[in-house]
Amino acid sequence: MSEENDNLLNEQEDSQETIKKVSGMFKDWFLDYASYVILERAVPAIEDGFKPVQRRIMHSMKDLDDGRYNKVANIVGHTMQYHPHGDASIADAMVQIGQKDLLIDTQGNWGNILTGDSAAASRYIEARLSKFALDVVYNPKITEWHASYDGRRKEPVNLPVMFPLLLAQGGEGIAVGLSTKILPHNFIELIDASVKHLKGKRFIIYPDFPTAGIIDITNYNDGLRGGKVRVRAKISQFDKNTLVITEIPFGTNTSSLIDSILKANDKGKIKIKKIEDNTAAKVEILVHLPGGISPDKTIDALYAFTSCESSISPLGCVIEDNRPLFVGVSEMLRRSTDNTVVLLKNELEIQLGEFEEQWHFASLERIFIENRIYRDIEEEETWEGVIIAIDNGLKPHTKHLKRAVLEEDIVRLTEIRIKRISKFDIDKAQQKIDSLEEQIAKVKHHLANLIDYAIAFFERLKKEYGKGRERLTEIRTFEDVDATKVIIRNTKLYVNREEGFIGTSLKKDEYVCDCSDIDDIIVFTAEGKMMVSKVDAKTFVGKDIIHVAVFKKKDKRTIYNLIYKDGSKGPSYVKRFAVTSTTRDKEYDLTNGNKGSSVWYFSANPNGEAEMVTINLRQVGSIKKLRWDLDFSEVLIKGRASKGNVVTKHAIKKVELKEKGVSTLKPRKIWFDDTVQRLNVDDRGELVGEFRGEDRILIITQSGMVKTITPEITTHFDDDMIVMEKWIPKKPISAIYFDGEKERYYVKRFVIENEAREESFISEHPNSQLEIVSTEWRPIADVEFTKERGKDRKDNLQVNFEEFISVKGISALGNQLTKDKINQVSLLESLPYEAPEEIPAEDIEVVDETDVSKDDNPQNNSGNSKSEVDDDGSKDALDDKGQTTLF
Repeated sequence: MSEENDNLLNEQEDSQETIKKVSGMFKDWFLDYASYVILERAVPAIEDGFKPVQRRIMHSMKDLDDGRYNKVANIVGHTMQYHPHGDASIADAMVQIGQKDLLIDTQGNWGNILTGDSAAASRYIEARLSKFALDVVYNPKITEWHASYDGRRKEPVNLPVMFPLLLAQGGEGIAVGLSTKILPHNFIELIDASVKHLKGKRFIIYPDFPTAGIIDITNYNDGLRGGKVRVRAKISQFDKNTLVITEIPFGTNTSSLIDSILKANDKGKIKIKKIEDNTAAKVEILVHLPGGISPDKTIDALYAFTSCESSISPLGCVIEDNRPLFVGVSEMLRRSTDNTVVLLKNELEIQLGEFEEQWHFASLERIFIENRIYRDIEEEETWEGVIIAIDNGLKPHTKHLKRAVLEEDIVRLTEIRIKRISKFDIDKAQQKIDSLEEQIAKVKHHLANLIDYAIAFFERLKKEYGKGRERLTEIRTFEDVDATKVIIRNTKLYVNREEGFIGTSLKKDEYVCDCSDIDDIIVFTAEGKMMVSKVDAKTFVGKDIIHVAVFKKKDKRTIYNLIYKDGSKGPSYVKRFAVTSTTRDKEYDLTNGNKGSSVWYFSANPNGEAEMVTINLRQVGSIKKLRWDLDFSEVLIKGRASKGNVVTKHAIKKVELKEKGVSTLKPRKIWFDDTVQRLNVDDRGELVGEFRGEDRILIITQSGMVKTITPEITTHFDDDMIVMEKWIPKKPISAIYFDGEKERYYVKRFVIENEAREESFISEHPNSQLEIVSTEWRPIADVEFTKERGKDRKDNLQVNFEEFISVKGISALGNQLTKDKINQVSLLESLPYEAPEEIPAEDIEVVDETDVSKDDNPQNNSGNSKSEVDDDGSKDALDDKGQTTLF
């Protein structure tokens, strides 16, 4: 038994893991391998921004460059002379460079970064160097060379790249013990930043991705370790049951994005009906939602539970002097720009040397031929004698030369042909020398003003290659994202009124409004015709357009006021109507349809406003009353097809707007549903108020932003919203806030001065913080101070805002409250105040100040605006056309 126990213990000891230090040969091999992976495979060099395989690809493409496309397989094979790895790794690296659309001019199927589709086989696709690459990457005269891995060829140590290429393309890699992830930046912004650096100005650069999308760079940290950026897809609402994704986050593709949405749906985090991927040149993913699901809430869920939002942690690691260097993107750009200046200087110095050599020999050639020194060698029998004879002949004429005459110079003179000597033109020779002197002076000027020369170089790159390279990725803090506005305002609508065209491509014509690609547009013409058509690039709807707007189906609150002439000689009519629905692209006649009909006056009123106009008649015959006022509030709202009421049988000269009117519709009650964060008119949630056409909603956020908005049902609200109520323009807003710069608390009262703009009412310092805000007329606040060690707590302070500070502008700093630290601020019951009562629309008395004869104003004839009067003055009941009709 004892032997068996001993054996069992020995087996258990053998099975236990032990830690041993690596030493000797194993230690050296591991360090060699780690160094090789870091320096020769995974991490780019700071000098040119290339990894070794990328550098060898670019060098091979230059070897093969003749201006024509080469098969990628051929380039890969040629690169294998320099790169000691397989063809697959070279081909993959080349495809990655080609997809960045900067250095390689591609032809064929190079894959799609949006869908994740891979490129075709290297034998089917072709490539050549781009003009940009030829301009900024190569210059063999200033390139340092070393032997390739097998010693048969020479390859560049670093290519003389005169541009922050690493930041433009980005790069990532995983080595042994470290990794790198440098995000791509915008081409134009990098050039602008380089110019600012050369001018001694501060600059800041942010990532820009080829997949576009939205980025939050709040914690970018200059691309250093510990930084983070959040990227989002651009999602908008296609219709009430469909979302459309038009841009995707960097690092994803449509396939992986759809997979993540399906997984979230399977887990019950979101609810979707189906997904359609219509991506081609641009991303288009349609997400269909079941009935009753809030699109806005689904958008937030997509950001929270799918790859529609992701976090990227940059890590700036590069190779410098054969060592890894952790550095931020700003320092990378500074070093790249400084390196460009050095390269430009070396290039200029080489050019200067070449021009001076050309000038030296051109001067020697002129001396040699003009002074007939070549005759001195006719009697010489030895080569040494020829050299000496020419040297002696040149000496009296070479004092102005910039260097001594060498034997190599004399040898070159002996190689001049007799034919060239016989045709030598002294004037042309002097012109060549003068031209070389100008070039030498120019290069010397550039060297003396090297920074200005470098700035001009970068500006030339921007001018020649910057077109089409504008920023794709939108920079935004995600707390301010309003997803529904993306689809509402994703394109601009234009109109050519005279020719009768509307569309999104008529950018040289009149701008109408922002719209979405799925909107319908309603158009009215001077002939009294109306049409509703879908938004398109260019659509003909009828000449002489008088009104164009986005059409809202089933909109009963938008009322159109119209005065038209019936035919060329008929009477004029007035009508008010709503357009709730129509057949798309069908032309509707708002007049009686008689030839020669035209519109005297037209207005579109989003909340049923009824203005007053002045009718001016022509002086014809014995008409006594040539001018009177017409109040649209006295005209009944009927259907679009109604004939209308007669204004006059006489010829109208013109119709003028006298004064704007108020809404003739009842105020609209609007509620806010906190569950889905949406406004509604369905009695769901908390009542916000009753709104007329000119009324707006006041929004205040915890970040100290204030704005007013029109109460649109599709509005998407910010997460940090703390106040939402009906806006009363003269009602002051009171606030207590901490100013981060001055480190003190301030009190302010203000009214909104610009209702169309979102503004901050606290300072923009990152440490500034809003403590409390009130929209009461006479608020009172209770301030509790923080107890300091060794001191008694200060008594609470009650602040009567009305007495403490008067109402000032929104940009005013306010009055200082205290320097002491505040524990909390709370609002007490406000002082009594009787706010001005709002007069309901139905209680507004419309005063008829018109004094019109019965012959000229049929409204007085009838005594009732609800009836129509025929030309003979008789009063008939309304027919079918006169009834209110909903389409």
